[in-house]
Amino acid sequence: MKGNNVSKSAMWVLMALLILGLGGFGVTNLSGNIHSVGSVGDTEIDLNKYARALQAEIRALEADRGEPVSFAQAQAVGLDTQVLSRLVAEAALDHETAQLGLSIGDENLRDQILDIPGFRGVNGEFDREAYSFALDQAGLSEAVFEEDVRTEAARTLLQGAIISGVSVPLAYTDTLLTYVGEVRDVTLATLSRGDLATGLPEPTEEDLRSFHQAHLPDFTTPETRKITYAWLTPEMIIDEVEVDEAALREAYQARLAEFDRPEHRLVERLAFPDRAAAAAAKAEIDAGTRSFEDFVLERGLELSDVDMGDVSKGDLEGAGEDVFAADAGDIVGPLDSPIGPALFRVNAVLQASKTTFEEAEPELRDMLAADRARRVIDAQIDSVDDLLAGGATLEDVASETNLELGQIEWHDGVVEGIGAYPEFRRAAAAITATDYPSVATLEDGSIFAMRLDEITEPEIMPLEEVREAVREAWVSQSVTDALRAQVADQVTALENGDSFPDADLDGEAVTGLTRRGFQPGTPPEFIETVFGMNEGDVTLVDGNERLFVLRLDRVAPPNDDDPELAQLRRGLTDQAANDIAQDLYQVVANDIRNRAGITLDQQALNAVHANFQ
Repeated sequence: MKGNNVSKSAMWVLMALLILGLGGFGVTNLSGNIHSVGSVGDTEIDLNKYARALQAEIRALEADRGEPVSFAQAQAVGLDTQVLSRLVAEAALDHETAQLGLSIGDENLRDQILDIPGFRGVNGEFDREAYSFALDQAGLSEAVFEEDVRTEAARTLLQGAIISGVSVPLAYTDTLLTYVGEVRDVTLATLSRGDLATGLPEPTEEDLRSFHQAHLPDFTTPETRKITYAWLTPEMIIDEVEVDEAALREAYQARLAEFDRPEHRLVERLAFPDRAAAAAAKAEIDAGTRSFEDFVLERGLELSDVDMGDVSKGDLEGAGEDVFAADAGDIVGPLDSPIGPALFRVNAVLQASKTTFEEAEPELRDMLAADRARRVIDAQIDSVDDLLAGGATLEDVASETNLELGQIEWHDGVVEGIGAYPEFRRAAAAITATDYPSVATLEDGSIFAMRLDEITEPEIMPLEEVREAVREAWVSQSVTDALRAQVADQVTALENGDSFPDADLDGEAVTGLTRRGFQPGTPPEFIETVFGMNEGDVTLVDGNERLFVLRLDRVAPPNDDDPELAQLRRGLTDQAANDIAQDLYQVVANDIRNRAGITLDQQALNAVHANFQ
């Protein structure tokens, strides 16, 4: 791993930590005598670092969901455990680097700090006052921050030493690619109820009774759990929540970049060693002798490597005016860019849009009201749990609080109301008659407590109750059986080498089937069946009162000239290399933790969590 790569990685990771500090965690730092939440060997896991990392993950989850997330919801999805596990792994590496004496010099440290944009003044140069101010806002001293830079750089060097140079055996990717890219051709004939030579079958009473007895699991009710529950959702109290205009305007300003959006472009940027090379490429593209894609591939890149995504004029610095004067599909340049002279291709024009406060107010009001409703509910968890712990029944809780009482006869097929929530479904499947009710959370901020009243065991439904369903199933099965019997001699003829026309079957040639594809009009197991056959095999596939007669005509290896397969090969290689590297990294990290030992301070963890309540 090159030193410059390590430096950039360390710089941006630490810049992210700095931004987290600037963003705030209730207060930037937690006060008190407790300074760490645990340690690995001699390396402590800083309490404030855990708090900032946890806050960052909660914000990321909020951005993903598009709504605020309470700490109880974050805990419900294991966010606190994930953050702690990551910091334990980092501490293990820090312990090992200390044991190895691995560090970076003062000159490298200085270069990394000078490269951080947040420490630059208006002239683009490093500004000591900006440096001191930023660290002060983050609650960090220069000594602590600079030690963090050294630690992160050393950790990155160790990570690189562990996972760099991982390669994947060619035979491994060839085997995977052969499996995924193998091509098969078949001939297929489809028979349906209308092809029956004997007409439609009609069941007798004995037929129905025999079929019912032979397929009892299909006509058996599921185990049903009668559950009483009390729950409270944000929607139940949202009309009672007040949102003042000041809060609405503050929320509008916080999302102003979303509501007042200038014109944007979807842009690709391809850099060249110098302006002459870029100009020569542009001339060939304009002449039509080569394409933009040709030059991307010539550089050993993918289009995703040059895709800048959704950019504003300011994002493009000096190239902004020319790029934003171009239309969709235009290629402009050479233009200066931070990575050298470049050509820019405009893929789409996203027009400017502005949403006024008045237009955004209903959405903002719903968002803030829902958020406050979730917080109101979250604040009731302890009091409801106390009532239940004190012996209150769910009926008592419903009468003394704003939780609503309900009953459900639950089984796997119930997906309405509270039964639609995965958390409730898991709890309903696991609850026993001896369990005491306690409060649990749902993914949308709702809470519930439940009691198992009764379990109704599965019961076989009498023929009289399911006669029509039995009849439909019997007819469907009988049609398929009759079609199979009807084509038996034709299948034998195909197996002996006859063509489909010779066997009096209307066959359709289906070519180029792969495991990634599908054949319209066939059942889900069709592709799996095709790839379980040997060349020349003939087989039958049932499908909803239809019968498919198919013969495997040809098995061909993957097409090496297929660009999609070439891309797939690169993807498989990268994925396998990454999996091997991660496994190797995990083995080393586990070894370090086992040798150094882990200590966690639950009191300190609780102190951090209390600040999120």
